Amino acid sequence: MPVTVNLRHLDGPEVHLEGDLPSDELDLDVRDEMMEAREPLKYDVEVQKLEENLLVTGRLSLTLDCKCVRCLRPFQYEMEIDPWTVHLPLMGEEAVKVSNDCVDLTPYIREDILLEFPQHPLCDVECHGLPHGSLTGKGSEPSTASSEAGSSAWAELNKLKLKN
Repeated sequence: MPVTVNLRHLDGPEVHLEGDLPSDELDLDVRDEMMEAREPLKYDVEVQKLEENLLVTGRLSLTLDCKCVRCLRPFQYEMEIDPWTVHLPLMGEEAVKVSNDCVDLTPYIREDILLEFPQHPLCDVECHGLPHGSLTGKGSEPSTASSEAGSSAWAELNKLKLKN
């Protein structure tokens, strides 16, 4: 069920909305294989009507299941937007869509959640990635050729004799 507020309830004081929004209803089109939203979004917001506008303030939190881009280890990323604020006009060109006196806040929540996603999820800032050679299948020991010439790939390139 989307997060909606009934405009008729805003004639008096602000309206408090709190709850969980299932991740499938949030409809996060995450096209990153390193992140997945399985847990529900938790929201705790206050909505008030200011003349011909809505002001929504509060807190959003979501737990993402991620894989580290360096070591591929799975971990959970706790994302929290606190404070979260959105200003929605009720009149004019950019007015929000009102259906049966209700405004759906879900698209605005979705947009701000997507903007907060990590670009490159890391299990730890100090993560050094996969052990050397684990992608090539050679084990964790460096090859003898590179260890004799130094551990730098540039040392191997310096051995090449290229003709002009």
